[in-house]
Amino acid sequence: MNIFRTLHRSILLLFVVVVISIVTLVHFSVSKIVAEQSRAQQQSHSPALELIVQQLMKPLHISETLVKAKELQDLMGAQSIDEDAVFASLKRLHREFGMNFFIASEKNRRQYYSDGTTTELVEGDVSWYFKYKDSAQNEIADIGKWEDTHFYIDLKVFDENQRFLGFFGVGKSLRSFLDIFARYKETYGYDFIFADQDRNITLSSDPKLVAANSEFTNLTNLPWFKDLSEEEQQGSLNNLLVKINGYDFLIAELNIQPFDWTLYLMTPLESRQTEISRGFIFSIVTLLVLIFGLFLIIYNLLYYFKKDMQKTRQIDVLTELPNRASMSLMFDGFMYEKSSVSLVLINLDNFKSINETHGRKAGDIVLRQIASMLQLELRKQDILGRWGGEEFLLLLPNTGPHEAVDVAETVRNRLANMTITTGSMSIQMTASFGVSFTAIPRTINEVIAAADDALFAAKREGRNVVRLQLIAEH
Repeated sequence: MNIFRTLHRSILLLFVVVVISIVTLVHFSVSKIVAEQSRAQQQSHSPALELIVQQLMKPLHISETLVKAKELQDLMGAQSIDEDAVFASLKRLHREFGMNFFIASEKNRRQYYSDGTTTELVEGDVSWYFKYKDSAQNEIADIGKWEDTHFYIDLKVFDENQRFLGFFGVGKSLRSFLDIFARYKETYGYDFIFADQDRNITLSSDPKLVAANSEFTNLTNLPWFKDLSEEEQQGSLNNLLVKINGYDFLIAELNIQPFDWTLYLMTPLESRQTEISRGFIFSIVTLLVLIFGLFLIIYNLLYYFKKDMQKTRQIDVLTELPNRASMSLMFDGFMYEKSSVSLVLINLDNFKSINETHGRKAGDIVLRQIASMLQLELRKQDILGRWGGEEFLLLLPNTGPHEAVDVAETVRNRLANMTITTGSMSIQMTASFGVSFTAIPRTINEVIAAADDALFAAKREGRNVVRLQLIAEH
């Protein structure tokens, strides 16, 4: 198991435990009244989103699907508009979807409704058609039919040659919206205000703000909006507290992207509740700061504990050098600190013949003397360990690959000229060297693999040589 990863998981687990403990404590310290009020506020948002989906997005998606139907394109693109067929299709759609549909034909400049009525599209009398016909938008949300004000979704229709055929869409009476908003307000006590990009109020739960007689109420004309600072008026209204008729309201702002509208959800708050909420938010922020500070303290304590663990690393009994596990740990430490590292794998040439000819005791003496010599050749920052058998591993932090090759050549030359005495005999030894390098965090296995390739190349070329193998970038 990788000790560093274990430590990091322990840190994370400890942090989670501390956070859960403190948040739980805060939760139970808040009064039941505030908890209930907060829960009621949260519960209001889901119905609000569901209402938007059902009343605005669903009609849009249905219209977007139907406008691509070949039947509709054939009806609107025919040489002569078959009005009976148009009305039959619109009435069928009305029965299937329970909404009012319309077709505005470019060919004969007439608008057909699913209730069987028509409107002549005369320029100057019907402004919306000619206004949106020349616009770049293919989907428009609009308010019209002022004698019985409707919310419309207008979609442009084109034939297969991208020739404009007119508009197709769906209309809903504003009375139906007011009924839905009234039921919602009765249940949750919240108000809606929908405003377009010019801040004209298009839909609202307040009947006095709904557009009528071709006139819109602008958000900037509302008393509570006028009381805002100039900076607040020009920016987002999200999370602003405003006073309406002597009561505090919290505004939640939601963008309705397909229409480029903004929904303002007005949440009523009593003054005392507002103060408690602010104090609660301040407490939470303070606690989070304390938690973060505690986390940093714990993290640094464990980090220095990890550094101490490196000092008490496991030792190879024979050579008194760090063993494979310890070298892997120290390599991970360099990667954690994002240090560049050159790695040198040293393999003694023909070492097995020493054991076979002179016995394992002589082999052990050879390994110990070579380990002592290698340590003497190292720079202060270099780390030498026994990788296994007749292999040693040299870690050269903050050392480039070519500099590492020079270090390895020095060690190779020193070893080749060294005479090892076992008491009754003298032995000459050489070694092959494989060098690899990494400047970015990698696993030790990836870097060792490159050094192994270099080591095998050195063996193939007659041993007692140094070879470098850089890691291929993918």
